[in-house]
Amino acid sequence: MTTSQDSMTQQLTATLEGSLTQLPAEVSAAFAADRDGLDAAGTPAGVAAVGSTVADVELITAQGATTRLHSEISGRPAVLVFYRGAWCPYCNVALGAYQRELVPALADRGATLIAISPQKPDGSLSAQESNELTFTVLSDPGNALAGHLGIIAPNNPDAIAAQKQLGLDVTEHNADGTADLPFPTVVVLDADGTIAFIDVHPNYTTRTETADILAAVDALG
Repeated sequence: MTTSQDSMTQQLTATLEGSLTQLPAEVSAAFAADRDGLDAAGTPAGVAAVGSTVADVELITAQGATTRLHSEISGRPAVLVFYRGAWCPYCNVALGAYQRELVPALADRGATLIAISPQKPDGSLSAQESNELTFTVLSDPGNALAGHLGIIAPNNPDAIAAQKQLGLDVTEHNADGTADLPFPTVVVLDADGTIAFIDVHPNYTTRTETADILAAVDALG
């Protein structure tokens, strides 16, 4: 059993180990093959480069209102956390850890934290409420921002079929009705919206450590 005192990595590992014992063998095998493939492929080509400017795309708040990325940043340094959806247990572990460890530290640094996924606004609201998040959670319909950053993961038909076997149909959760998902990614932006740090995790069971995020924010000067 994990507690809030466990590190995020410990909690992620425990979540993965728990799934191996709780899920049907054929489902576990499909997910394992998917992760192995993602690990083998590594970080995709075409990921946005440090020094490039992030696009000011249209996003949707958890309450269903339209907004834009630059409006949400409001001229402050920002940490963008891309996650798959409220249905993803690994994402919930990471979001909870960032709430505990990043929110106060970023407030001290005058930076903002924003979580972004392709799911419908009600999914954003679910992620916000279930994890007791005090930071902004937005929907990126059609992965417009994720696509701009080059972090859209490939679809694996076997993994999608395994998800459906568990009663999960990602197309019902995503705002555009597709199964497209971003790689779990953290992007640190300076006050001008320029990318200072980008860390892409092809394997969705791992996440960017809080210490690395704060080091990137501190390096902004």
